[in-house]
Parts: sequence; C-alpha cells; structure tokens
Amino acid sequence: MIAILGIGGTLAAAVITQRGADRARGARELEHTRQLQREEREYAARQAHMEQRRTCYAALSAGTRGLANVMAKVLHALEKGELTEELRSDLDRARRDHRLRHAEAQMILPDGVARAASTANRYLGDLYGLLMRLHGNTARDGESLEAARENLDKLWDPLWAMRHVMRVDLGITAPGQDQRQGEADRCQA
Repeated sequence: MIAILGIGGTLAAAVITQRGADRARGARELEHTRQLQREEREYAARQAHMEQRRTCYAALSAGTRGLANVMAKVLHALEKGELTEELRSDLDRARRDHRLRHAEAQMILPDGVARAASTANRYLGDLYGLLMRLHGNTARDGESLEAARENLDKLWDPLWAMRHVMRVDLGITAPGQDQRQGEADRCQA
C-alpha cells in the first residue's frame, strides 16, 4: 500500500508539476501575444499619424506653391497692365485655398514645421497685400512693381525652408542636408 501511495504520489507530483509548467507557459504566451498586439496597435497608430502628417504637408506645400505661382502670374499681368478678372479670381481662390490648408495644418504641424509654415505664410501675405495695393493704385512709399518682383524672388527661400523641414520631419531628408543641394542632386539623377 505504501509502495502504491509512493508511486501514486510520484506520478501525481509529475502531473502537477507538468500542469503548473503548462499554465506558466500559457500565461507567458498570453502575455507575449498581448504585448505583440499592443506593439502592433502602437505601430499602426504611428503609421496613421505619419500618413496624416504626410497628407497635410503635401496639401500645404501644394497650396503655398499654387498661391505663389498665381501671384507670379498676377505680377506679370500687372507689369504688362493686363490683369484680367479671371486671373484676379484665380488669385482669390488660391489665397482662400492656401489659408484653409494653412489653418488646418496649424492643428497638426509640430512646432518647427509650424514656424517655417508661418514664415512662408507671412511672406505670401505680404506679397499678396503689395500686389493688391499695386492693382488698386494705393501703393505706399517705396512700393512698386520692382519691389513686388524682389519680394516674389525672396518668397522662394521660405517656401524651400518649409518644404525642407517637412521632409526632415518625415525622415525623407537628413537634418543636416542642405535643402537646395539635395534637390539639385535629385534633379541631376
């Protein structure tokens, strides 16, 4: 009887030990699965956030460049004395579009990109005001078509800077890479 109890105890201990090990392994596997699920959710959230930024940056960049291009056309038309109502309407539409995109972007942009976008926006606004004063014959002292041409030429630097900080933020461009050199390298390739 004692031998049977000894053998039974030994077998029971082995079964109990095995079941404990199985439970511990199951708990580890469950925790590992939960950890993987958490990591997958965090990765998906980061990817969604990055895609939201990328979309915002593309829209803002397109809007600023679109407005700058229409302002260049308006300047050319003013220089020729041929500003049409259609072009004036295009300018108003481009400006509204840019302002909407800029306002939306302000809710998403990280601080460094927001500063660059605000600088570009300020240059765009200054040039727009100058063009409208020239068109309305209400130019201030020192304001002329030549001054507008200089402002247009100066506008591209803040637009390039904004684009550069966006690309750095997205991880496309290295932080120390010269923004214009990188563009020149890509154009030559």
